[in-house]
Amino acid sequence: MAYLQPADYTNYGLPAGTTADWITAASALINSYCRRPDLNIIQYTERLRLTSGALTVLLSYLPLAPLGTAASPLVRIEGRYARPRRGELLHEPLFEIAWAFSLPGQWTAIDPNTVDYDVNTGELTLPWNLLGLPYNEVSATYTAGLAAIGDDVKSACAQIVRNAQATPALNASRTKMDTMWMQYFSSSLVDETVQAWLSPYVANRLG
Repeated sequence: MAYLQPADYTNYGLPAGTTADWITAASALINSYCRRPDLNIIQYTERLRLTSGALTVLLSYLPLAPLGTAASPLVRIEGRYARPRRGELLHEPLFEIAWAFSLPGQWTAIDPNTVDYDVNTGELTLPWNLLGLPYNEVSATYTAGLAAIGDDVKSACAQIVRNAQATPALNASRTKMDTMWMQYFSSSLVDETVQAWLSPYVANRLG
């Protein structure tokens, strides 16, 4: 999806006659820089390791936002526990009993309503499972993105187009912009100003 519509062009400093291929290529470059398929609200699934003894994880894509009529951005949460690595085993009687009757490695559904989350940081705080054992891995299916594209993203899109049009190699009588051609010049097109506008939406992890 293009992050600027024709009616926005003049408001963000672009000529009214700017062709759609410039905007499409700039929008694709924004997605590539942010390491995500889109900045609109879509669904993601991640498997995350927990630090020994911790009950919190950080999701990669922000901000968390419900999709459609959903009340929560958390769609499905599963956790699993396994034998701790060497040096991580808690030598307490209750834990030893729990391990004796547990099935390490099994995924357990977690009620999303019992999981605390922060929409801006993506931090999830998990409850303890019924056996009292700490999870060491969690699978989270959630929705994240922007319900409406804001001025920061629109400004970033317009700035990338201006940077591209000011670059001689990109502005040499081309009738159609190519996304890969824009990507080749991404280091100069996504300048510090653009990076500042997009920083809240860059994925926390690669991939």
